[in-house]
Amino acid sequence: QVQLVVAGGGLVQAGGSLRLSCAASGRIFSINRMGWFRQAPGTQRELVATITSGGSTNYADSVKGRFTISRDNAKNTVYLQMNSLKPEDTAVYYCNAGVNSLTYWGQGTQVTVSS
Repeated sequence: QVQLVVAGGGLVQAGGSLRLSCAASGRIFSINRMGWFRQAPGTQRELVATITSGGSTNYADSVKGRFTISRDNAKNTVYLQMNSLKPEDTAVYYCNAGVNSLTYWGQGTQVTVSS
């Protein structure tokens, strides 16, 4: 069984920073793409950023230049550094990973940005 455990999140003022991490554990043979999604109340879950095993990244236009996704393959962990946070970044953030050719989701973590 594979688990994704998310850490980070919380309450921050606009302009502040937060860092999320997501660690995969269990019987892991390979991890392909890892990423972060978010869902605000009353909206659909949307992609924030993804990173391949080779380090290629992709970002939603709304976070480009402010968020940075990275990963430590040795630790099976993906990170999301969020800078210059805005109230519209408020959402539940979810980790996603392709592990052993299956897709897994971590538990959500609340990020709240106050104005």
